[in-house]
Amino acid sequence: MRIAVLGGDGFVGWPTSLHLSNLGHEVHIVDNLSRRWIDTELGVQSLTPMDSIQERCRIWKQESGNTIHFHLLNLAKEYERLKQWLSDHKPDAVIHFAEQRAAPYSMKTDRHKVYTVDNNVNATHNLLAALVETGIDAHLVHLGTMGVYGYSSVGAPIPEGYLDVEIDTPSGKKGMEILYPTRPGSVYHMTKSLDQILFQFYAQNDGLRITDLHQGIVWGTHTDQTRRHEQLINRFDYDGDYGTVLNRFLIQAAIGYPLTVHGTGGQTRAFIHIQDCVRCIELALSDAPKAGERVKIFNQMTETHRVRDLAHLVARMTGAEVRMLPNPRKEADENDLIVKNDQFLSLGLNPITLQEGLLAEVVDVAKKYAHRIDRSRVPAVSAWTKDIAKRVDHDPEGKKLKAV
Repeated sequence: MRIAVLGGDGFVGWPTSLHLSNLGHEVHIVDNLSRRWIDTELGVQSLTPMDSIQERCRIWKQESGNTIHFHLLNLAKEYERLKQWLSDHKPDAVIHFAEQRAAPYSMKTDRHKVYTVDNNVNATHNLLAALVETGIDAHLVHLGTMGVYGYSSVGAPIPEGYLDVEIDTPSGKKGMEILYPTRPGSVYHMTKSLDQILFQFYAQNDGLRITDLHQGIVWGTHTDQTRRHEQLINRFDYDGDYGTVLNRFLIQAAIGYPLTVHGTGGQTRAFIHIQDCVRCIELALSDAPKAGERVKIFNQMTETHRVRDLAHLVARMTGAEVRMLPNPRKEADENDLIVKNDQFLSLGLNPITLQEGLLAEVVDVAKKYAHRIDRSRVPAVSAWTKDIAKRVDHDPEGKKLKAV
């Protein structure tokens, strides 16, 4: 297949591009490189050194013999160019990663909220409108998030996208299927909720074939392809805005920084290893909906864990200290999370669960590049409200934090 990977320079986009190219697909990365500019804005850098996207593609060609094409294009701002690109290249599938992905970043200031909505919603809608206008019958695979559902404790498993309900009518009870209700916990998660409505409309109105992947928190750094050459290594975020919780714990352990647990640590989250992420994209591409069918929704996760349990697991493995911080997010102190992921299991996914060997691998990567870490960027200080911001401890060395 000819596959366009929108946002293919990012944390999940790059290893996905390598994985699909390795399978023999013709891969085109379309990206505006905004994630690299955000690093500059925040004054941080990936823990792992990243070459330019052009150099990364050159090294992949050298190592694999396969070509990954790169195209510089801003989906949110350059609609006519996007439409022309689709007309010229006519991809069989489009994988949409081209959205600002960090909840804390989306809540930093009003400017960051506006940017996140402008970038994410416009990128998605421009893509949908361009697919309709060009008449290209491409399978659209979108990377969403489990976070659209919030983290309430309803006591029942979250289904894969849809909920069967009964409503009272004058003629009696009537069954219907609805999108499982969202309860986004940040502006970022809100944009993913809006994506769902856009997908539902364009699937029913224009017959677009769409798969929406509600992904859990990603951990790990390497995939089979990124291990092939040091310059193919994936980006690795450790800062308080973009670093994911388990990866942050592993980096903190590697540099002797206290494992910072926010609030009670009773938040239950869904997780998936980066290698399973790319495998799930492959499986989703192989199971495309037909024109006129509803949006296909997968829960792309493999396990759930409480944050404090993960911290103590890493502490036992590494000897690190666990400490508590005020929670910068506006969320419940404790929650349960039960999630169905039957569809990927039925397609043959053999999940990678938390394994000490893979956890140790991340610690080893962190130790190798520890000299690149700015310890002042480790704390998570982007707060959901001004009242919360006043309670967040900004101590970069963790000296004032409460030990547990």
